[in-house]
Amino acid sequence: MIGQRQPVQTGNLIGGERHEAASGRTFESRNPAHRSEVIGEFPQSSAADVDAAVAAAQRALAGWRATPWPRRGEIVLAAAQIMERSKEELAALMTREMGKVLTEARGDVQEAIDMGKFIAGEGRRAFGETVPSELRNKWAMTMRQPLGVVGCITPWNFPIAIPSWKIFPAVMAGNTVVFKPAEDTPACALRFVEILEEAGLPSGVVNVVFGDHEAGDAVVRHRGTVAIFFTGGAETGRLIAATCGQMLKKVSLELGGKNGIVVLDDADLELAVEGALWGAFGTAGQRCTASSRLIVSAGVLAQFTEDLVARTSALRIGDGLDDAVDVGPVINEMQLARIHGYTEIGAQEGADLLIGGEVARAGDLADGFFYTPTVFGGVAPTMRIAQEEIFGPTTAIIPVGSVDEAIAAANSTQFGLSLSIYTNDLRVAFRAINDLESGIVYVNAPTIGAEIQLPFGGTKNTGNGHREAGGRVLDEFSEPKSIYIDYSGRLQRAQIDTDAT
Repeated sequence: MIGQRQPVQTGNLIGGERHEAASGRTFESRNPAHRSEVIGEFPQSSAADVDAAVAAAQRALAGWRATPWPRRGEIVLAAAQIMERSKEELAALMTREMGKVLTEARGDVQEAIDMGKFIAGEGRRAFGETVPSELRNKWAMTMRQPLGVVGCITPWNFPIAIPSWKIFPAVMAGNTVVFKPAEDTPACALRFVEILEEAGLPSGVVNVVFGDHEAGDAVVRHRGTVAIFFTGGAETGRLIAATCGQMLKKVSLELGGKNGIVVLDDADLELAVEGALWGAFGTAGQRCTASSRLIVSAGVLAQFTEDLVARTSALRIGDGLDDAVDVGPVINEMQLARIHGYTEIGAQEGADLLIGGEVARAGDLADGFFYTPTVFGGVAPTMRIAQEEIFGPTTAIIPVGSVDEAIAAANSTQFGLSLSIYTNDLRVAFRAINDLESGIVYVNAPTIGAEIQLPFGGTKNTGNGHREAGGRVLDEFSEPKSIYIDYSGRLQRAQIDTDAT
């Protein structure tokens, strides 16, 4: 069982068996808090490995789609229950491999547990529709059918929760899966699928191919995958959408965010500062919902800024396994350089660096990828640090003079995932709910904290309109089939014989 200190060596999981990459190449997963620690060695997969995974998924499809919905639900529920019993093991593995602090890692696992329990319930209520026919003695209804073999490509920042958002509903709907997890968190992905196996999922229903963009591209382009479910960057999402469009393949994209918290003059300032701190620096800012813009009304700007900087200065950076640590490492050296690059951009644009803005290398931090929590002040909505997704522990304070200006600033980016407003004016709150251009709106809470019983996704360049989680999630992972049963014993012509007696 993965989660111990010794490195794991494993193969792709294809048809219930472990396979080395066809090329023989491998890559290492390392602890971002201690880069010298190797978590495991994994296959560097190519198109040949994806071919084998798709073939295994195709072989498993007929049996799995014939499995009754309630039985599928029992397996998903059993997986969620195993995760519940293994929560500490999974959280510790996640902290070692991805870096988020242990309390957040537990939350990541809990989200997968919640999704499993939620989706398992659909096993006994996988709703279709029954509607009246326009003709006598005729029955009209719909039912759900699986899509087929689907590809699921997931990021590293929620290495168990996000796979659960895709794979649990995918298998619940009767699909089989080729799963390509992020190359930074393969051990978490493997453990997730091992738990599905332990729960009784038949071999070949979920197949895992490890690797980088080469493996991901092969999953997208393979003629045997009928749909692609992707979470990641906007540029990669555009390429995937173009490929799937040419192939007439269904594609669901959950992409970037540049989320903002609006703080008005009548806000509970202590609550707003606390929310901004959590929203900006939770998971070291490596969330698509991170609060990377703080849009603050002039009347509270000075106090909010002073309080936020003071609270930020008290945050402790380090290994997420240490309970005293508030902010863990960022995922890798490339991301560390990207984050610092945006600090330099902010300074060049004329923003005021209020705190942070440095790679942390002192003492025990020298062996990891740590960045000091960073706050910019005096930021204009048009600056790059207010427009582009940084994906790190950096946030920008944007001063505004009115509610109208605040809402305009909040809506001024290419993304529309999550926006928030702090106010005690009910009228303003409801106006914001209506006018903020995002898939998620919070009132008196930060931009992070979505729950699985509501849809997750955004507008504009955040995605292509699809949603994960929520009560209609199975719409994304299944096809509706319309059924007409005529028991009149004679030919009835719809739209023609509607007046016949």
